[in-house]
Amino acid sequence: MHIGIAGAGLVGRVLALNLLRLGHTLTLFDEDVAYGDKAAGMTAAGMLAVFAELESAESSIFEHGKRSIKLWPDLLDQIGISDAYQQKGSIITAHPQDYGELEHFIATLQSKVKEASQIELLDKAGIVALEPDLEQHSKAFFIPQEGQVDAQRFMKASSDYLLEHSDVMWHQQTRVDVVEEGSISYEEKKEHFDWVFDARGLGAQTQVENLRGVRGEVFWLDAPEVKISRPTRMLHPRYKIYIVPRPNNRYIIGATEIESEDKSPMSVRSSLELLSAVYSMHSGFAEARIVNMVTNCRPSMKDNLPIIEQSEKLTRINGLYRHGYLLAPAVVEEALAKGFLEAHPPQWMGRALEETRI
Repeated sequence: MHIGIAGAGLVGRVLALNLLRLGHTLTLFDEDVAYGDKAAGMTAAGMLAVFAELESAESSIFEHGKRSIKLWPDLLDQIGISDAYQQKGSIITAHPQDYGELEHFIATLQSKVKEASQIELLDKAGIVALEPDLEQHSKAFFIPQEGQVDAQRFMKASSDYLLEHSDVMWHQQTRVDVVEEGSISYEEKKEHFDWVFDARGLGAQTQVENLRGVRGEVFWLDAPEVKISRPTRMLHPRYKIYIVPRPNNRYIIGATEIESEDKSPMSVRSSLELLSAVYSMHSGFAEARIVNMVTNCRPSMKDNLPIIEQSEKLTRINGLYRHGYLLAPAVVEEALAKGFLEAHPPQWMGRALEETRI
């Protein structure tokens, strides 16, 4: 089949990789260049925080997150960067005056799902055994099932893979106006396809009701004096800062979640809070170099849950909120299974369905 995908951000790329496996021919449309940074997936930390997000999320986020953690390795292997996946667990800690906040946070997680009973309480010795550079902390919790995807490597490697693939045409810097059943309209043109997917995020606001942007702000720091090997969070009454390691002593630092669609540069207040918090987490960040200050807006619905809308020859996926990397593979899998594969099962699936009927 010839399939059109409007939006080549995180969801659009995960869709494309899945559809190429099924043998289809794709045409992608995106208002950014392939290696650009407009997509929220480019500025994300890529955390697979399936438990940590439970405090303020629905159980469906947890179930989709568990599934995505299983799906990511094959996706990364498909584009040749299997080492961009890490599942070494994550650490959550706090300053002594905020231990009550920390204990309440963990108790909330444990009240929501049985699996949260596996979260381990760490004393100072336990912390040092996992992360020697966090020796100034005397209490933390370890979540062994969590991990991360190197978001920036995924976006670059998927660009390379899709641009070089013989079954992919990519219309870069092309703003899509309307996505309808079996067609995509852009720049006073209209192309018809056997099926279309709308994965434009905030670009679909004129066609998806109640879609809004939630602003996020992150720093990229080069910190050669810091040696933290796994995602680490620090709880605070005003924010929950995260520190996500990347190769060569680079760290992505973030926390903010602002109800705004403003993509202007980071505010002084956010900068002061984030940098002060990360310095209090580890004094080695004092000599870190600020490589980048990034802002973006994540597409979100009223309830902050993703949506999948199906009709004839059309599937819309949107609203992944701040859970993009945690949800994208599982949500795409569900979207394909719900409508597209039911209407057009691959040959092997058609045989299996026929055998089941017999």
